[in-house]
Amino acid sequence: MTSDLIRDLFARSLDNMYLRQMADATVLPSQIDAYRLAMSTDSFVVQPLFFPGGNVGSLAVHGTVNDVAMSGAKPLWLTAAFILEEGLKMDTLQRVVDSMASAARQANVWIVAGDTKVVEHGHGDGMYINTTGIGIIPQHITIAPDRGTPGDVVLVSGTLGDHGIAVLSKREGLTFETDILSDSAALNGMVAKLLEAVPNVHCLRDATRGGLAAALNELATSSGVGIEINENAIPIRKSVAAACEMMGFDPLSVANEGKLITFVPAEDADEALRVLQDHPLGRDATQIGTLTAEHPGLVLARTSIGGRRVIDLPLGELLPRIC
Repeated sequence: MTSDLIRDLFARSLDNMYLRQMADATVLPSQIDAYRLAMSTDSFVVQPLFFPGGNVGSLAVHGTVNDVAMSGAKPLWLTAAFILEEGLKMDTLQRVVDSMASAARQANVWIVAGDTKVVEHGHGDGMYINTTGIGIIPQHITIAPDRGTPGDVVLVSGTLGDHGIAVLSKREGLTFETDILSDSAALNGMVAKLLEAVPNVHCLRDATRGGLAAALNELATSSGVGIEINENAIPIRKSVAAACEMMGFDPLSVANEGKLITFVPAEDADEALRVLQDHPLGRDATQIGTLTAEHPGLVLARTSIGGRRVIDLPLGELLPRIC
């Protein structure tokens, strides 16, 4: 329904040559000959504000940095707008802002502008944060959702579903035998290393809302290709898989905030995988599939029993308010 809303209302009414890119960040022309600009905006309404492995402040920085980085850009500047509910404790706000500042320093970006609004008690759910990110893309890098090519290899940078289950466990008061932490992290450093070694990366996407299933379906549609993945190759922690099974979730549809998907030419796949695995955030990186000219727009998974199933876009209110 969100995809329909974006396509049929926002994209139609606001249509322009830049918005049509429909990527995590929009690539813009620049007066600087060696670079183009990338720009992205996002709003963060996660509940609860604090969860295992992060909070709404660090998440806002990580999410926006990652969206800019998925265009191949080096993120440089962020803005931050806070919508605060009357009665929010000042020490809660201080913790969030301090976490935001720390995340920005670690990602090597600057928060350069902002805004603050206060709404009446009962109308703001504590705190919402809106961020915008701007970065620069070297002219020799061209990464876009429509560049997937039959024969490309599909890589993921690590285990899936950690963030969504971490948020749910805190929200619902669930406990598991082992702690499940959000994977929230800034991926720009890892992306820079990847592009330094393999500048011909075709697509990058961080698997946030809707998880791997949503990201692959969106890229398959944009590139007009089919995608075939090996379900057994997909890295998922045993604790996350058990939690999903208990609650009836498909881990491929659960959100992540520190994992990326990339499509690379087959001849570059080994080097790309090596670079990802050499980075602390990509130690569990894995090759999970390939792109094909058959069944364009469809994502198929080979199952453990030798069959194939269609991986659809997630439907319904699977896991609301996770970012």
